[in-house]
Amino acid sequence: MLKDITLGQYYPGDSWIHRLDARVKIIATILYIVSLFIVKDFIGFGLVVIFLALVIGISKVPLSFILRGLKPIFIIILFTFVINMLMTKGTILWQWGIIRITEEGLYNAVFMGLRLVFLIIGSSLLTFTTKPMSLTDGIEKILSPLRKIGVPAHELAMMMSIALRFIPTLMEEADKIMKAQKARGADFETGNIFRRAKALVPLLVPLFIGAFRIAQDLAMAMEARCYRGGAHRTRMNAMVLQKKDAAASVLMAAFLFLLIIQSQLL
Repeated sequence: MLKDITLGQYYPGDSWIHRLDARVKIIATILYIVSLFIVKDFIGFGLVVIFLALVIGISKVPLSFILRGLKPIFIIILFTFVINMLMTKGTILWQWGIIRITEEGLYNAVFMGLRLVFLIIGSSLLTFTTKPMSLTDGIEKILSPLRKIGVPAHELAMMMSIALRFIPTLMEEADKIMKAQKARGADFETGNIFRRAKALVPLLVPLFIGAFRIAQDLAMAMEARCYRGGAHRTRMNAMVLQKKDAAASVLMAAFLFLLIIQSQLL
């Protein structure tokens, strides 16, 4: 299961999406998330599917790799589906005691489930097509105007980048610990969901210890290189907006405008 966690991973490629400026991709992702909350019906989600299919096709990231990232959060999606289905009042379709399923509840459950799936797929494309260093530089550039009011833009960008960068590392560490405990007779796959959750407790303690060790090693390495934050730092590759970035911005703005028009026509 751990190998299915693709959050924070970078998929190497040389597509048009990969070559876009990180700032454009970050802002486009934010606008995409906003657009999902503008959608009010399944016709709007149809436009989102077309847009996602276009972006995935251009990025050349395999669809199987993207969908694999949905497996670890299947429980969250299922929980959202069930809560919306059972907690929405309306025309009753089925009832057993205090448990009832309504027409409106079923509609909301499917709608919110799709919104969550599209949200994860769209936001994951940002990390799939952007190198961690470029992502850090892009976040810092976007937040740099806030330095005038005392916001530590560089430090915030660095923390976000480190968090994304070490997700795969921690997953590898957890996989090693799990295999070692399986060799000693541990069982993580049988039993109900509560038994499986209880079996993961011995995995969490060494994982947290390993995470603190990695954090300490990183801090010592940064101190050994006399790291002093973002003051007077230069970059080998300067971030310069090009025509393709302007084209991507126009396409994203057009998509958002289309969804706004579609939602107003209801």
